[in-house]
Amino acid sequence: MTVQFTPSARAQFLSAVGFLHRRNPTAARQFRQRAEEALRRLERFPDSGPIVEEFPDLPYREVVVTPYRFFYRVREATVWIVAIWHGTQIPEKPEGPD
Repeated sequence: MTVQFTPSARAQFLSAVGFLHRRNPTAARQFRQRAEEALRRLERFPDSGPIVEEFPDLPYREVVVTPYRFFYRVREATVWIVAIWHGTQIPEKPEGPD
């Protein structure tokens, strides 16, 4: 199983890291490391994240790397990261690979 970002999710992730970096470079580095570790776990345990509670009828799960939520969908042999939202935001419906 591989983990891939959709283009919009990659932009959201880089934006989050950049936001943190402008305020605290050390915190940004730590967040990125924790995110990479959490996403690597999805390679082995893709169904480990809970269903996104705001969208229970959709095939999306999430993994939390405080303070962000990573929404993902498993398609064939790929875990697609489709959106990243700050935990205080109300997420929009994730759009992932069809």
